[in-house]
Amino acid sequence: MALLAVKHSELLVGLETEFYFVRVDEHGRPWPWNPREVLDKPCYDAVGMLESLDFLDEMIGYMNSMGWDVHSFDHEDGNGQYEFDFSYTDAIGMGDRFMLFRMMVKEIARSRGYEATFMPKPWSDKTGGGAHFNMSLASAETGANLFEPEGEDRYGCGISDLGYQFLAGILHHASAIVAVTCPTVNSYKRLVKQGSMSGSTWAPVQISYGRNNRTHMLRVPTKSPRVESRAVDASVNAYLGAAIALAAGLEAIDAGADPGPPIDLDMYTQSDEQIAELGVKVLPRTLQEAIDAFEADPLAREVFGPDLHSAYTEFKRAEWNDFHNAVSEWEWQRYLTLY
Repeated sequence: MALLAVKHSELLVGLETEFYFVRVDEHGRPWPWNPREVLDKPCYDAVGMLESLDFLDEMIGYMNSMGWDVHSFDHEDGNGQYEFDFSYTDAIGMGDRFMLFRMMVKEIARSRGYEATFMPKPWSDKTGGGAHFNMSLASAETGANLFEPEGEDRYGCGISDLGYQFLAGILHHASAIVAVTCPTVNSYKRLVKQGSMSGSTWAPVQISYGRNNRTHMLRVPTKSPRVESRAVDASVNAYLGAAIALAAGLEAIDAGADPGPPIDLDMYTQSDEQIAELGVKVLPRTLQEAIDAFEADPLAREVFGPDLHSAYTEFKRAEWNDFHNAVSEWEWQRYLTLY
């Protein structure tokens, strides 16, 4: 009965949109759009929000006129960083929304003499920009959430066995999936424990899950039967990201996979030895590692098809090689006069 229900279901996705409004100087370097905004911890800063209401209100008006139902927006953890959250919808519809959202934000920024960037990590010492996928399966006939638990909850996270199986699939294929959901060289500078002005990055490092725990790759929110993947950033192609996540989840449901119990620990404070004892693997540290995993994973090839799989692998390898062969400002500062 459960498998039959899955065959007649659809993937619903809620996507969290984080971006920066910036000014770009004559050297092409970005700076926060408001130079007066210099707080070390500007997250939820009321003054920053008030000074931004002009363009934020314009965005909300456009989104609500299209029926997106904006239910929250805030000044995020970086200077000039914002997040909008609006109603979930089917995966293809959310892909459409995210494409349009990025274009809209950029045009609004340019109309005021700024730029908007969805670059995952514009600065090494400020919080990166995510685009977390919040996923569930819904019955195509009744709309019922198939991740809603019925009867005993296996691990007490508030989701059904189908939900646990679904997240088990994402964990199993995580290294290949992030090649799609974190698709740039810069993406992997976000997936670190530290590197933001507030301390932690709130981006995942390990392939693990927990209940309402933002230090894991996958989080099951309290009293909300869904699975949140935090290993997704704002440079994602949401169509491809949702497709490979769905395929991984369905494969695991078909196999009756079990992710094991959640890890109720702060993963940022665990040593490498403790992580190894937990049997937890680390996410790819670079785009090259992720593409190696993507190329080797049969599921990725099945989802993309042989031609797109080959083209995507080749394109991303070229991107990594271009980066690897470029001489950076960091190298000048480190080595120019040292040797």
